Amino acid sequence: MFDKLDGITAAILAGGQGTRLRTVVSDRQKVVAMVAGRPFLYRLLDQLADAGVRKVVLCTGFQAVNVAATLGRAYRNMQFFYSEESEPLGTAGALRQALPLCDSNPILGLNGDSYCEIDFSAMLAAHRNPATLAVREVADTTRSGRVEFDANDFVTSFVEKSTTPGRGWLSAGIYLLGREVLESIPAGRPVSIERETFPSLVGRGLRAFCTAGRFLDIGTPSAYTKAQRFFK
Repeated sequence: MFDKLDGITAAILAGGQGTRLRTVVSDRQKVVAMVAGRPFLYRLLDQLADAGVRKVVLCTGFQAVNVAATLGRAYRNMQFFYSEESEPLGTAGALRQALPLCDSNPILGLNGDSYCEIDFSAMLAAHRNPATLAVREVADTTRSGRVEFDANDFVTSFVEKSTTPGRGWLSAGIYLLGREVLESIPAGRPVSIERETFPSLVGRGLRAFCTAGRFLDIGTPSAYTKAQRFFK
């Protein structure tokens, strides 16, 4: 087990179509959309660099060339590697394809279109196989995965795009995954980490890591507008 993040590979999902955001961001991949004067993904990369991460794999697909042209091969003390989909593979499928580029166990996975203030070192220290999922309490969980867990932080329910309104815990788009989890994902076809992988791990050791840090995503025009103010 690593005790710091300089030995951890971070894999960022950066291949989504961004269809809901196209009315305000039509010329580039949403993860590199300009937010308060900088491409959004640099906000995540600064977090990772500050935590000591040295290797980042970008899981790209839609407008992959745009992402690579924006980020290049290195930033601060980090080296970038690219795993490009030839066709959409879903969130879990994209991570499965990127596995040969990932050296560590566990692997730190992140959604490229969301940001959460979190202590990565504390999350790593709390991690136990097979997987640990960062969760954040919010007033309404209907826009993301609603997570329920017991007093020992074992996840008892994971529902993507829950229809249950009201306060609860959502997936913050950050997760530590044992290599065996990614190896178990079928290769070469679309698989959703939210609808297939995480629900399959409920009752099999999936744990929640709670954070009180600020959270946002840029998936909709209104959320994108809020992000401009957030980073100012």
